[in-house]
Amino acid sequence: MIESQFKHFLTHYLSMPSPGGYTEKAILNCKQDFEALGLSTHLTKKGGLIAVLPGKDTSKQVAISAHMDTLGGMVKEILPNGHIRFHKIGGGLYHALEGENCTIITSTGKTVRGSIMPLKSSTHLYGQDGASEPRNEFSVAIRLDEKVSSVSDVHQLGIQVGDFIYMDPRLEITENGFIKSRYIDDKACVAIVLELCTRWVKEGIQPNYTTFFYISNFEEMGHGISNIFNSNSSFSNVHEFVALDIGIVGHTQTSSEYKVSIAAKDARTVYDYALRQKLVNCCEQDKIPYAVDVYNRYSSDASQAMGFGCDFKFACIGPGVDASHHYERTHMESILATSKLIESYLLNNLIEE
Repeated sequence: MIESQFKHFLTHYLSMPSPGGYTEKAILNCKQDFEALGLSTHLTKKGGLIAVLPGKDTSKQVAISAHMDTLGGMVKEILPNGHIRFHKIGGGLYHALEGENCTIITSTGKTVRGSIMPLKSSTHLYGQDGASEPRNEFSVAIRLDEKVSSVSDVHQLGIQVGDFIYMDPRLEITENGFIKSRYIDDKACVAIVLELCTRWVKEGIQPNYTTFFYISNFEEMGHGISNIFNSNSSFSNVHEFVALDIGIVGHTQTSSEYKVSIAAKDARTVYDYALRQKLVNCCEQDKIPYAVDVYNRYSSDASQAMGFGCDFKFACIGPGVDASHHYERTHMESILATSKLIESYLLNNLIEE
């Protein structure tokens, strides 16, 4: 049940473009999914989503976040030959995009297909010169799958500077449990949240405390958090905030594609030690495979919240993902471990005053 529902939500949201700044459709779709389960929802002024799952104790609140925004691109310049120069949205490297198929979304909603190619692509023309060139906004461009050869031709398609670009996710789930795709960060965590809520509502399970599921929409831009948690509102009594985001798998890291990762520190801040230990204890008690890790170039909704002056304990956990911000990979064992940890935390958590 967990695997099939998770895969359903993952496939659904990966098929829905949501590069940072272009998340409204995906967020509204997520809103409908929560409301179909009977959860009340709230849209923040900047377009984030909060879904409310009442707890046994309504006097205290916790928040679980996952972000809908992904990496992507934006049209920067239309070149004289009809190719498109673009800026990246979010992190990642230009060489990670080489050869990828993509979609340009015009201001009218029309979509135009293309491929991301080095300007010196053909060895028949350029020999090995192209291989030694750095990949950046000046050496790669989008080759449109249209009959264009001028700026005017491209304008007639409706493409303008500022249009959004979404790279093909290329999702593949192997029989032995590996999940390969762009944008596992953070569509996998959105799928984990929706699967858990679907199962709990069906089975009548309640968390210990009223839980806000916060689907943010600017995490990759560094400001996913909303000031609503600081304002005088029904969302301002959050005691603990756990961001669901990917763990970084690779050289020098302890995170694994087969465990849930628990962040101790990232590029912005050390995470709250007491809440981190609470999550570690959940793993130890329930025999959930986990790794504690430190991230060099990373932030999450939780650590970004500290920059906004939010006053709650904060942590970050998530599935271990290899090749983050590239063609990413994780394993169902890591997804299940993450889901089990969130479940254990929400059902067993006790908040001390």
